[in-house]
Amino acid sequence: MDPCPFVRLIVESLALKLPQATKPAGSGVHPSSTPCFCKLRLKNFSPSQTALLPLSSASGDSPPDSATFAEFHLEPIVLRRLASKPTALHLSVYTGRMGRTCGMSSGKLLGRVRVSIDLKGTEYRACVFQNGWSKLGKQPDKSSARLFLVVRAEPDPRFVFQFGGEPECSPVVFQIQGNIRQPVFSCKFSADRNSRSRSLQLDSGNNTRRWISSFSGEKERPGRERKGWMVIVHDLSGSPVAAASMITPFVPSPGSDRVSRSNPGAWLILRPHGSSVSTWKPWGRLEAWRERGSIDGLGYKFELVTDGGSTNNGISIAEATMSVRKGGKFCIDTSTVGGGEAALWSWPALRGFVMGSTVEGEGKISKPMVQVGVQHVTCMADAALFIALSAAIDLSMDACRLFSRKLGKEFYHDQQDYLS
Repeated sequence: MDPCPFVRLIVESLALKLPQATKPAGSGVHPSSTPCFCKLRLKNFSPSQTALLPLSSASGDSPPDSATFAEFHLEPIVLRRLASKPTALHLSVYTGRMGRTCGMSSGKLLGRVRVSIDLKGTEYRACVFQNGWSKLGKQPDKSSARLFLVVRAEPDPRFVFQFGGEPECSPVVFQIQGNIRQPVFSCKFSADRNSRSRSLQLDSGNNTRRWISSFSGEKERPGRERKGWMVIVHDLSGSPVAAASMITPFVPSPGSDRVSRSNPGAWLILRPHGSSVSTWKPWGRLEAWRERGSIDGLGYKFELVTDGGSTNNGISIAEATMSVRKGGKFCIDTSTVGGGEAALWSWPALRGFVMGSTVEGEGKISKPMVQVGVQHVTCMADAALFIALSAAIDLSMDACRLFSRKLGKEFYHDQQDYLS
């Protein structure tokens, strides 16, 4: 498998040093007690980003102790466009609070910094464009605020896959490289409520049995529920190499027609175990629910299963919400998500960008595009785990659909269930 060239542009160690004579950012507000922030924009690239700026007390030109950073992920088509000629990173620094008041920005512009960027060759080698203090504005040094930043680019090659159809339609999965689409996996979806017990023989070890019993909780309760969904990923020889099994049914909370955060549905992402292709072992667990509030969203949480298999030792590496109407991107990136440090401690190989998968909004045709960091794939079976996880998060958008709405016939075991 050949990867696609991606580049990660990293802006890190951001910190702001203010002169003593800096005027207040507003009535009764002074920057020393008010958050400062900057907006980062890469020329000819969207979207822009915003980052909070800590104030530095470092003496002289000493670098600050700051963990604040932002990133731009550049895919091949964008990289070719930006690398054709020099571009620039623009940073606008503000004092005051982020956000808008009465349609106007609530921050006061303090100054701007421009860093020249040349991305040629960065898909093969790392490059540093800026490392140090930059003056804001055109005032003399002693009366000008200064911004510390490190701007660098590093290769971030990824394998790219795309489902040939919706996961519930048992599609072929293609690997994408430029204009080449090569089939590498096939998916088999089942909505049979008894399919899990018939098709999956789980590792008989005590740890696995504890996982299954604690996760499922046997919530096969009377009433409306979506359960028994499963996707098995096969390689080109027809051998199963990964699976996603709905271990906890998706049920509406009492007096409601939505899956609540307090009682989410859950999937186990499984990998073959031992020499038998019919024996499986948990690799990860995905929970999903329907968020309430001003934004109607799909909430999710993904955690890795430790070798011990204990539910108390799962490593949470992704938790977020995406719009039900617009969809979004499911992403695992240990440098930006909560739990990243724990993941690095227990999984030393799990670093940086891990995977990303597109998810379409509710009711839209979805053919997930999946990106997986090269360093996390040693064989096809590794990639298959991320394919199974991508299918699970995509199917969770359907599983969390309001129970007052009917799903497509693919989600029902037989026609009688669909018409009832």
